[in-house]
Amino acid sequence: MPARVTLGAGLAGLLLVVVNQLSAPLPEPPLTRAGVLAALLAVGLMLVAALWTRAVPEAALRAPLQGQEGLVLAPDLPERVRQELGWGSQMLLTASPAAVVLVWWQGTVLLRRGLLVDTPFVPGPICTRALQQRQVISLVNLALYPGRDEFESLLPGLPAVLVQPLEDQGLVLLGGWSARCFSRSDLTWVEGWARRLRAEMLADAAASDPDPV
Repeated sequence: MPARVTLGAGLAGLLLVVVNQLSAPLPEPPLTRAGVLAALLAVGLMLVAALWTRAVPEAALRAPLQGQEGLVLAPDLPERVRQELGWGSQMLLTASPAAVVLVWWQGTVLLRRGLLVDTPFVPGPICTRALQQRQVISLVNLALYPGRDEFESLLPGLPAVLVQPLEDQGLVLLGGWSARCFSRSDLTWVEGWARRLRAEMLADAAASDPDPV
């Protein structure tokens, strides 16, 4: 909206300069100089509007995603792990443009939260590559990727997906409401939570192991 107002003011100013010059009886030097300066100011306003629009682009529209809002946790999780999964997933859904969050650990889905479907999730080639390389994979526009069917079991029709590995043990998956919706700060936040979650899971596994003989 501010960019449009600035652009309109620039166009109006340039039009008034042209009208003023054409309606003047004689093109006197002071009038000519004033017209040139006013025209430069009008063009400057239009350039500012163009740069403003490029710097702050309009947000992509949300996709009409279908799913039942809810939370599903794996049974028999330790209380500390349940709390970690609960607050972390809630923060991701409220502080990022995520529509669904899924945590997969050692072959088991520990958490699904947000828009849910009944289809069981099974990691495919993209998730496997993230695990092998231990690097995040951000699919900013899922429609452009031939392997997008892998995430139909996460939530059909997702415009964007973020795959954050928990080293080679698990995954945190985020499905976004719109294409190119996840920012650099979102990626940093998910990476930090993934480290904390992995440490919690490994600590729980160590505590559950019997004492060595």
